[in-house]
Amino acid sequence: MAMLRFLGGLLALISLQPVASSAETWPSRPVRLIVPVVAGGSTDAAARVIGEYLSRALGQQFIVENRSGAGGLAGIEAVGKSAPDGYTILVTTDRVASAPHVLKLGVNPVTDLSPVIQISRQPVVLAVHPSLGVASLAEFLALARARPGMSYATSGVGIHQHVAGEWLQKLAGIKLTVIPYRGGAQATNDLIAGHVKIASLGSPPLIEHYRAGTVRLLAQSTAARSPELLDVPTYEEAGIKGLVLDQWNSVFVPAGTPASIVARLNAEINKALAEPAIRAALLHQSQEPVGGSAEAASRLFHDDFVKYGRLIEELHIKVE
Repeated sequence: MAMLRFLGGLLALISLQPVASSAETWPSRPVRLIVPVVAGGSTDAAARVIGEYLSRALGQQFIVENRSGAGGLAGIEAVGKSAPDGYTILVTTDRVASAPHVLKLGVNPVTDLSPVIQISRQPVVLAVHPSLGVASLAEFLALARARPGMSYATSGVGIHQHVAGEWLQKLAGIKLTVIPYRGGAQATNDLIAGHVKIASLGSPPLIEHYRAGTVRLLAQSTAARSPELLDVPTYEEAGIKGLVLDQWNSVFVPAGTPASIVARLNAEINKALAEPAIRAALLHQSQEPVGGSAEAASRLFHDDFVKYGRLIEELHIKVE
């Protein structure tokens, strides 16, 4: 608490000083990493690992700030409206490409945000509580057909996990009822406790529980099995042809941020992702480190923005 009070006072003092306009001086004060979900999920974990590295490498504090309001869009909107000076950075999943097609957003992520780098990719998994009594996707589908309308959890409306859950229903001919949470951590806690028996979630928050046997993972959404989930079949391997979806974590800055800052951020995060300890930490959560250029991150974002728009329309996903 003393450290938090110290940092709070430091930030207040800094806010009274003139802001340097030259990108060459960046960073000359603490930088905020906005995470648009509650603490404890995979995006929050990735942001903290990268933030710790950047703090050491660049000599300024990179402070993670969780803003989970409005289905995760509050944090995205805050960054889109921020000054393009490199002091407000977004770390988000591909909800930035999917949720705006369902929920009202006060910025246009395509024109108001600039991708910097893809941190990682991971599968969306179909998870069940052991008390549901199924051990495979085939058994789950048989139960879902016998008991239509069973509830399943996701970490938000209109995001990748919700899309995967609705896509499964269409392709498999079943009917489920979605329960959207404000983040993966809350949904995971309720799944572990048995308050909800089924979930379509990113894999990282579930890995340790899966290893401990307190949840079962029936399928994963990527084209190939995650290196940390080699015993969990993909949806396609389990017979749901065409259901292929990567969940990713990427870094964005406000549009107009100087190219030199974007280039430095990209270079430093690529260095972070090359560190064995950081790679191991991400892989342990079934997040596969990616890295690469800002241009590659931009292509991924724009391609997925179009893909999610099409899927959300086809699957009739909307806020009830």
